[in-house]
Amino acid sequence: MNSHLKPFEEPIFITRPLLPDVAEVQSKLEDIWASQWLTNNGPQHIAFEKELGNYLKVPHLSLFNNGTLALVAACQSLGLCGEVVTTPFTFPATPHALTWNNITPVFCDVDPDTMNIDATKIESMITSQTTGILAVHVFGTPCDVINIQDIADRHGLKVVYDAAHAFGVEINETGIGNFGDASMFSFHATKLFHTAEGGALTFRDSNLKTHIDLLKNFGIKNEEEVVMPGINCKMNEIQAAMGLVVLGHVEDEIRKRKVLSETYRECLRDVEGITLLKAILNTEGNYHYLAVRINETRFGCSRDHVYDEFKTYNVFTRKYFYPLCSNYHHYHQLPSAKRTNLPTATQVAQEVLCLPLYGALSVDDVTKICDILLSFRS
Repeated sequence: MNSHLKPFEEPIFITRPLLPDVAEVQSKLEDIWASQWLTNNGPQHIAFEKELGNYLKVPHLSLFNNGTLALVAACQSLGLCGEVVTTPFTFPATPHALTWNNITPVFCDVDPDTMNIDATKIESMITSQTTGILAVHVFGTPCDVINIQDIADRHGLKVVYDAAHAFGVEINETGIGNFGDASMFSFHATKLFHTAEGGALTFRDSNLKTHIDLLKNFGIKNEEEVVMPGINCKMNEIQAAMGLVVLGHVEDEIRKRKVLSETYRECLRDVEGITLLKAILNTEGNYHYLAVRINETRFGCSRDHVYDEFKTYNVFTRKYFYPLCSNYHHYHQLPSAKRTNLPTATQVAQEVLCLPLYGALSVDDVTKICDILLSFRS
């Protein structure tokens, strides 16, 4: 430990949930108690779905009790089967949603700059069994949506985006949820925007919304008709109320995170062996994560060493995503999971570290975190 740098007195975690004043939440709870309506498309749900759709600039949106089941429902509603091309550099929910639909994930390597699925390699992974592409906007950086759609159109494939990190992101002022056939947003407590737990699907096709709204509520059309074998993954009134309150504060949170992100970039921009994500032209980001790549040879120590040493200063970072999904025991025997097929993803997973980023941090906190990081160089 560097004797000139003291540990933080209180733990600095990778993130903290955006929590508005409890009085705002209390007011919403009183409305719910007065209505005596706790679930099944109540007034909070209806209001939240409308306001959220406007914020995300999407024509159709369906709320869920969590993002994972939203992703499962998206695959089900689009009739995906056989094989779906996806990325190994993601949270487990992405390939697991395929597995729960009896679909085989086919892992494609990632782009070295964005760490998203490499659109130039997707086509080589397509077989006669392929029915779709499941791509992830990693750390809120948009995928190559134009080329992915072109590939899908030429091969007759569906496109689903895991937009768990991409809340509010826009490409040329178009909400990220307008691309592909469906996009999933996660509202888990660790996310930039949250409903404690929750999620949503967005899509352009109004018929798909009708289908999904039935699917997530047992397939019940009315009191006497059940028109499909659905499941129960509706968002309840308390989650929706939390979403309405948090939505009113998310722009302020993004502004704070932008300042902190710029501080990180200023402190680390010229450091040998540290690489930050590049800004994408014509894209409005959300400053959800601050991810760096640490090259052991050039920086002087490994990502894993940095991760461990940060803890001695009461700073808790995250090796995100590590390990690759393709390394899980239930996937590693797939032909596409071989490391020789995923050289860039393998390297990225060994180098990426997410640093603390949330609105309650101060610029001084971030500057100190950077000073601590730089003290690890040998």
